[in-house]
Amino acid sequence: MKKYLIAIAALFLAWQQWSSRSQYQPEGMLVADIPEQQILDDAESFDFNGYRITPLATFDLQGRVLSRKDYRFGREAELAPVDIAFGWGRMSDSAVLAKIDISQGNRFYRWQTREPPIPLREIEMSSANMHLIPADDSVKYAMEDAREGQLVKLTGQLVRVDAKDGWRWKSSLTRNDTGGGACELIYVETFYAE
Repeated sequence: MKKYLIAIAALFLAWQQWSSRSQYQPEGMLVADIPEQQILDDAESFDFNGYRITPLATFDLQGRVLSRKDYRFGREAELAPVDIAFGWGRMSDSAVLAKIDISQGNRFYRWQTREPPIPLREIEMSSANMHLIPADDSVKYAMEDAREGQLVKLTGQLVRVDAKDGWRWKSSLTRNDTGGGACELIYVETFYAE
């Protein structure tokens, strides 16, 4: 029995190591385009997992995965079990990213650098933490498999989520903001990693 437990633990550790590995990317800007969105004026709300979702804008992103954080507990995790910090423009360049430390936690994305390789405002405007609500299980599995360094294309909608008890979670609708409330909350309909 002890041998089986050791083997299971070893397999689990090997799987964790494999699933958290980064994907190498060459130097140079890999994603030139900024995320695209179009405001929706009269989108219909719909029920999803006991919440009411109201689409605010269509959303189309191609970006580089800077970091991924999984969440298992809390109301937000019921909806968005994965947050991914994405970069585009020069924040998709390995030479730039080599000089920036990136982390995630408590639904925030943080970065720091001693010698900024690009202007600080460009870092803020060319990267974002995104809370991802998977539309179905295939999207969820694809998001959970995303690794740092991968190039990803996703489509969906920026949304507001309302609960019957008055709780609300709303997406940012601009790439110009920072801090609390600046993250995109996306109902993800397609998610493809290259």
